[in-house]
Amino acid sequence: MTLRRHPNGPIITRRDLPPMPGLIDPSAVFNPGAISLDGVTYLLLRVQGRDRRTFLVPARGRTERRFVVAGLPSVLDGVERLREPHARRDLQVFHVYDPRLTVCDGVLHVVTAVDTDRGCRLAVWRAAGDPGEGFAGLERLEPVAVTGREDTRNGALFPRRVGGRWLLLERPNLPQGPGAPPSGSLVTLSSSDDLRRWQPEGTVFEGRPRYWDELVGAGPPPLLTREGWLLLYHGVATHFQSVNIYQVGAVLLDRDDPRRVLARTAANILEPRTLYELTGQVPNVVFPGGLVSDRFDDDGCAPPEARLWVYYGAADTAVCVATTTVAAVLDACRG
Repeated sequence: MTLRRHPNGPIITRRDLPPMPGLIDPSAVFNPGAISLDGVTYLLLRVQGRDRRTFLVPARGRTERRFVVAGLPSVLDGVERLREPHARRDLQVFHVYDPRLTVCDGVLHVVTAVDTDRGCRLAVWRAAGDPGEGFAGLERLEPVAVTGREDTRNGALFPRRVGGRWLLLERPNLPQGPGAPPSGSLVTLSSSDDLRRWQPEGTVFEGRPRYWDELVGAGPPPLLTREGWLLLYHGVATHFQSVNIYQVGAVLLDRDDPRRVLARTAANILEPRTLYELTGQVPNVVFPGGLVSDRFDDDGCAPPEARLWVYYGAADTAVCVATTTVAAVLDACRG
């Protein structure tokens, strides 16, 4: 297996959450975004209470060691005024979840899914809290944009401009049949001059019917290597009838034109095998949301020997981490 799990299992569970206002008997903590700043790893956790309300909660630590979880959820400034581009009325927001963290021009940004009265949308936020509080400003988020008017999920910002524009990966949500939640088998690309106004740029890659990644969605923000952009993604096998199985794969995208796929893993590089991945709120799930590299070269590329930490949600219940190297993931793409 390309990714190696932490030997002690989950690194954050509901038992690690401090009491906080509004959180009623926490049921799960999962699907974290992650970023490394000045040697400290910051997570933004998705937390659910018994009433199934969703909170984003910051945490900080050192790669795979014990994390300190904030005692308050992130404040989402202006969430009640989120509005689609050119819309005449505000969105009614029920949940904000599945954060992905990216530094753009020195400013920490967060992309989240937003469950609304008109379906799921993507929102871009700016970390606007006090860094002196110890959580890189993640204790307060200010809205930058709702990216579009279509049902979509799994948004991941590129950490630098490509061709002079910011790029965003996403997964359009489509109906999957009577009674089934919307999902998707396409990862697409959008672009923007200012992180506020976005336009579609086309499909990047699709799911592969009857195999491990029939449905797909972008994972953590892409990592720049000398060979191109390395993207982890989740793939869902749906053809087992009784249960969907969420797994992790990788694609290598062209550095100058990320719509061009250079290589892709034939098999998954992580799948549910342990008890904490097989059982929980949603069984049989490993869901990657955060990726941290321990080094970069002078051009901002992660070299082959760079060690990677992949933060993922297990069975929509706990936060886990697995390790690998850039070279190992690139080899899996080419293999």
